[in-house]
Amino acid sequence: MSEEQTKQETQPEVKDITQEVVQTEPINVEAEKPKITVELDEESERKYQVIRSVGSECIEDNELRALIKSKKQFIAYDGFEPSGRVHIAQGILKAINVNKITSSGGKFIFLVADWFALMNNKMGGDLKKIQTVGKYMVEVWKSAGMNLDNVEFVQSSDIINAKSNEYWTLVLDIARRNNLNRIKRCSQIMGREESDSLSAAQIFYPCMQCADIFFLKADICQLGVDQRKVNMLAREYCVLTGRKFSPIILSHPMLAGLTGEKMSKTDPNAAIFMEDTETDVNTKIKKAYCVPGDVTKNPCLEYVKHLVMEKDGKFLVERKEENGGNKLYEKYEDVEADFISLALHPLDLKIALSKAINAMLQPVRDHFKTGQPAVLLKQVKSYRATK
Repeated sequence: MSEEQTKQETQPEVKDITQEVVQTEPINVEAEKPKITVELDEESERKYQVIRSVGSECIEDNELRALIKSKKQFIAYDGFEPSGRVHIAQGILKAINVNKITSSGGKFIFLVADWFALMNNKMGGDLKKIQTVGKYMVEVWKSAGMNLDNVEFVQSSDIINAKSNEYWTLVLDIARRNNLNRIKRCSQIMGREESDSLSAAQIFYPCMQCADIFFLKADICQLGVDQRKVNMLAREYCVLTGRKFSPIILSHPMLAGLTGEKMSKTDPNAAIFMEDTETDVNTKIKKAYCVPGDVTKNPCLEYVKHLVMEKDGKFLVERKEENGGNKLYEKYEDVEADFISLALHPLDLKIALSKAINAMLQPVRDHFKTGQPAVLLKQVKSYRATK
């Protein structure tokens, strides 16, 4: 095969759309495709149920069923800006979800998005610091109870530089098919608002994140619900370009911070970090928002549901006999019911939750005690987390 033929085959197919209307409004992607019920055998149905449990939303369920039926191994991905210490949603919840996917026929790609962090002005725009944080993040995931057999960690700058012509051709094609208003609707993916004064780099950010999905050959976008708009942009792009298959969006819920609002690493009191000491965890959870009988915006109950019950399959509350005695919960619904009826006091809930979270974090703490991980952690702790 000639060099010219090789170049032609590796280039993404870019249709000439100079006469086409630039996309300004989101396309109703679901309306473009007929609803087809995909029947699965018993084992494939089991895999589907496990994978589906990862997301509070799936677009589309039947596409996920078809993927499991047709592909022996599929690719799921998530991307993370190296912007500071890793909190439990990025660490424990991610490990739980990755294990579900890889145990059900998937390969998981972690995109350590160093250039994206640079564009979003994380670490003050210091790329060296950003890449140090990226190395630290990988060490966290390696020690967080994740089965690494079908997991790959890649750095965005590495994959872009390896095939820069292919990558930027794709990015530019996405950019020219969408107007500025459509791209600004994706601002949430960067932790920004449409009304914010965005830099030119931040305007380009969604086009690049959209391109990553295709560049990594991802079958499933397994990110948080806050990334939905850019994932939908990728599905719209598939309609515009006539691609046969669209990436499936499997969005996990966003865990609340300890204050009951959004979890933020810029507020150390609102998040539990993966290497927090036992005392740190106990103190933070003791102060957490947890109104007796109220299940709305209750971070303690959310952590029991999405972390403890998912990872351990049970939740043990230890109490004195005069306070109701010990109780082992095997269903989250029972925890919530007791909390609503006031049979489970917030303090007892918090003590039990602290014990469970500390058990999950201990392997991570041990990993960062010595060697290169300890050096990385010291460096990252010296950096100031930026929004």
